Amino acid sequence: MVERYVMSIDQGTTSTRCILFDLRGRLCAVAQREHQQHFPRPGWVEHDAVEIWRNLQRIVPEALAGAGVDPAQIAAIGIANQRETTVLWDRRTGAPLGRAIVWQDTRTAPLVDELRDRPGDEFFLDRCGLPPSTYFSAPRIRWLFDRVEGLEQRARDGEVLFGTMESWLIWNLTGGADGGLHITDPTNASRTMLVNIRTLTWDPELMDFFGVPREMLPEIRSSAESYGEARALLPGVHITAALGDQQAALFGQTCFSPGEAKCTYGTGSFLLMNTGTDLVRSRNGLLTTVAYKIAGQPTVYALEGPMAVTGSLVQWFRDRLGMISTAPEIETLARTVEDNGGCYIVPAFSGLFAPHWRSDARGVVVGLTSYITKGHLARAVLEATAWQTREVVDAVNADSGLALKQLKVDGGMTSDNLLMQMLADVLDVPVVRPLVAETVSLGAAYAAGLAAGYWPDMEVLRRNWHRAAQWLPDMDPERREWEYESWRRAVQRSLGWIRSPGERVERPR
Repeated sequence: MVERYVMSIDQGTTSTRCILFDLRGRLCAVAQREHQQHFPRPGWVEHDAVEIWRNLQRIVPEALAGAGVDPAQIAAIGIANQRETTVLWDRRTGAPLGRAIVWQDTRTAPLVDELRDRPGDEFFLDRCGLPPSTYFSAPRIRWLFDRVEGLEQRARDGEVLFGTMESWLIWNLTGGADGGLHITDPTNASRTMLVNIRTLTWDPELMDFFGVPREMLPEIRSSAESYGEARALLPGVHITAALGDQQAALFGQTCFSPGEAKCTYGTGSFLLMNTGTDLVRSRNGLLTTVAYKIAGQPTVYALEGPMAVTGSLVQWFRDRLGMISTAPEIETLARTVEDNGGCYIVPAFSGLFAPHWRSDARGVVVGLTSYITKGHLARAVLEATAWQTREVVDAVNADSGLALKQLKVDGGMTSDNLLMQMLADVLDVPVVRPLVAETVSLGAAYAAGLAAGYWPDMEVLRRNWHRAAQWLPDMDPERREWEYESWRRAVQRSLGWIRSPGERVERPR
């Protein structure tokens, strides 16, 4: 019998990967290409959608060749993608109308400030479960409409299509301008600020508010179902799953029950807790989001706490300060000291995401004295990720009523054993890393394989999950809470609330 595989396409912020997985969830081949990051102005981040599509055309054959696999052996294709990144393209020609605006981009900050004043957070939270933020897609569409002459009218005439990266890739894979499918899934659609979080349909009030016509929006399909056959790269192979990257990681970590949570540590970090079929409205600065929607089954929701700067803080420490030559060196440097020496770093390079949602926050270093060495600074860099996670976990516990019992982790930063121990210490729960580190790609593969019948049920996927490492908490509780309070004071300075001890100032308008 010829062995079959599931192909996962992981379209991320810095690169696109194609990975083949077998029946036991083992990685059999991988091919990867980075794409260029464009920074035309301060706060602007852009990608070339055509470059990303061309990269995919190169890596699919590379992955097949790496495993010695024929296209006929691919049982299904699943796609995971960087969320919120906004692509507009011409329906007739298939050409993008400018570069894609990336989720990290903050050019819409003035518009978002207006939205928070009028109509206010509640208008949006009641409908889409999201607060106004530069993070999401709808403000970007409005920004483009306001600055590109004739674009809004063209969209209303049906000439312009909108999508996040999974929509763009599926459209091209299934024919592009020659009948390509224009679809998305609930995990991505729910991050646009245009979807009703309860019905998972495009919301008329939100579309009217932003002036986004229905004609340009993709059809919302389940996260796991047969969308159609590919016509490019893998003709005849069914595309059967699409999930935003963080929801894919939740799925790949097999967090299928309420209260189970994962955090992916990369450039930024994203903690998601499964809340089951209950839509939990956050009162503590988290996002209510769709975890996944399998065809024919109820929608599963999650609470999410995104942290904008974690791994990128290590990159800053390496590239801008020159304290280390390679990212892994930070662990060695941090181990040269026993603690942070009273130094704390709040990395609000792009403002602060959850649970604060303040684009006007700025990065701060507090507690500098002549005693501080680069070892203390290295430790403070790693602790910044741990304390940000603690803030999010506190909010998750308060919102869900489900106390976190264990945190599953993945992403590049999990190779730092000191950081993983810090996480266990500050969270006071076990931290667990899986055997298969590529959880985003694996989650997309699992969803695609389920929809295609490659795997019979989710229990089989649970049995595929194996622990590679575990860290247990080992910190004095009194010290933990004292340090956490010190971190929170540093955050207050980042937010501009404190100028001197006891002095509070109003947020500037």
